[in-house]
Amino acid sequence: MAIISSQDADAEHPKEGRKAGKAAREPLKSNPGFPHQSNQSISLPGELAEENAPKTGADLLQPEADPAEKQEESLRPRTLAEYIGQTELKEVLAIVIAAARARQEPLDHLLFYGPPGLGKTTVAAALAAEMGSRFYMTTAPALESPRDIAGYLVRLKRGDVLFIDEIHRLPKVTEELLYPAMEDFRLDITLGKGRSARITSLALERFTLIGATTRVGALTSPLRDRFGQIQRLRFYEPDELVQIVLRTARLLNTSIDPEGAAEIARRSRGTPRIANRLFKRVRDYAQVRGDGHISQAVAAAALELFHVDPMGLDWTDRKLLTLLVEQFGGGPVGLETMAAVTGEDPQTIEEVYEPYLLQIGYLQRTARGRVITPAALRHLGYEAQSPLPLWS
Repeated sequence: MAIISSQDADAEHPKEGRKAGKAAREPLKSNPGFPHQSNQSISLPGELAEENAPKTGADLLQPEADPAEKQEESLRPRTLAEYIGQTELKEVLAIVIAAARARQEPLDHLLFYGPPGLGKTTVAAALAAEMGSRFYMTTAPALESPRDIAGYLVRLKRGDVLFIDEIHRLPKVTEELLYPAMEDFRLDITLGKGRSARITSLALERFTLIGATTRVGALTSPLRDRFGQIQRLRFYEPDELVQIVLRTARLLNTSIDPEGAAEIARRSRGTPRIANRLFKRVRDYAQVRGDGHISQAVAAAALELFHVDPMGLDWTDRKLLTLLVEQFGGGPVGLETMAAVTGEDPQTIEEVYEPYLLQIGYLQRTARGRVITPAALRHLGYEAQSPLPLWS
């Protein structure tokens, strides 16, 4: 499977699309009467490939990949068999893959959603590997204009997989170009200007679009409804995270026992990305202050040093909860007030810190504001104190 990112995709097939003829030199402008067109000009494939192709030779250095980067890439499972967790999702995908292989057809378009760090990109790459397809990877913010997405579409071959991360951030004009591409496998363009303008369609190869998002509700209905499969990735169980930590330790040649892996896993918020990040910090601690082996005691000491408590709360989480108790009697407190007291941005509190506190039952959102829960009080050690005003 070839994995092609947005940075190196434009270097492929620099001459593709010249069959469009002399008209390919004309800039493309939208036709207001055509439902899939926008008011922004785009270019035909010949221009797209030439404009997007990176410079070569002395104009562009091509350093070899850092061995450390190759090692980090190796942490990603290559196939669904190597992928740990998400059992139900893997069962569904195995059926989809088997059916597509039996019919000798590309996969239907898929949309993965869920909190960050759960493996949406990894699952997409594994699907492409299972189908023996090339894997093009980009992000929605990188597709600023219609010509950006058109550049990908015209070079896709049958069965290729185009992965768009954070797809809910696609610009509207770019999104509208995807509608006929996803449904009818064609790219609608306009040739010429003014009265001589005419609409033509470029036939596209049957490809698979895989989108990933942390905010599925932010997708427009026309885009969301064009995906044949919409699957949610859930948080991981502690035993699954233990397996992930042990696998990472094996790949990075680090000595660790199951108890040490369990200590890291239970502080990882059910997220593999966090588990791998904490493992690397514990590995550093074990190499500098120990003999390199990660035991339960070493893992606990390292994570306490990095202010990650047994429930996975960091310093900011505990500060937010403590302020709720000590300054506001447990709440309710408005979001703007919390932001002013903690010095954090309101959006950061709402999107970064609160979701996990809500998930584990340490915080409640009410019509009057945020309220701390008895479970959070016990965790912070306030159970021996007199009742807070909220419950008195």
